[in-house]
Amino acid sequence: MELNNYTIPIGILALAVLILAILVTLLHFRIKKMLGGSSAKNIEEGIQALTLNIKDLHGFRNDTENYLENVEKRLRGTVRGIHTVRFNPFKGTGASGGNQSFATAFINEEGDGVVISSLYTRDHVGIFSKAIKKHSSELELTEEEKEALMKAKGLLI
Repeated sequence: MELNNYTIPIGILALAVLILAILVTLLHFRIKKMLGGSSAKNIEEGIQALTLNIKDLHGFRNDTENYLENVEKRLRGTVRGIHTVRFNPFKGTGASGGNQSFATAFINEEGDGVVISSLYTRDHVGIFSKAIKKHSSELELTEEEKEALMKAKGLLI
């Protein structure tokens, strides 16, 4: 068989056309994948659909950010630190009472809340509350109330 002068260049051209056809097919699949597998008739429709999806995502993100800001504001006002100290107010006096008395602090992350105390004796139970603002009270706190407040504050971290 005799090769003429055009056989090799035609073979190279045929190989180049085959490679280009494979590349075009791969590019077609990549574009289809990029457009989300949509059955868009052309690239413009696919890009428009993607633009609408992006706008929807931005709206969702803004709604989520607003919701989370709301939740954060509400959480700042909720009780976040609670601690109870049990004690015997009559220790060493011979009076009975055991460790039935207590002081409990309830505070939010800004340090506002209340300390509730109970003094227990055999004949009487007294319950007291003291408002707390910024981790302190206008009223004098007992040592047990101070301890409960400080330990509740430590739970906020």
